Amino acid sequence: MSLPLTIRRVARHDMKEAYQWYEEQRPGLGEQFLADLEETIGRIQQTPEMHQILYRDVRRSLLRRFPYGVYYRVLPRRVVVIAVGHGRRDPKTWESRT
Repeated sequence: MSLPLTIRRVARHDMKEAYQWYEEQRPGLGEQFLADLEETIGRIQQTPEMHQILYRDVRRSLLRRFPYGVYYRVLPRRVVVIAVGHGRRDPKTWESRT
């Protein structure tokens, strides 16, 4: 079941911050992060209910190469990405967005 996907503005900001951090570490690494992120978002869009619920109705899909997760909600007609966060950050960062 493929659903339309919306990425909230704050989640786009998360993505931009992570990209910039990785680019500062090594040129090109930010691009690799974005490729991994796009692959993960594509999997979420194709099989949104594949991941277990972590908090309320929020699910998480982990990136394969980077220590980040995509936090999202499955609604009746779409998927909404609410956050992209590092695995070691305080979960209250994304929990407050639900």
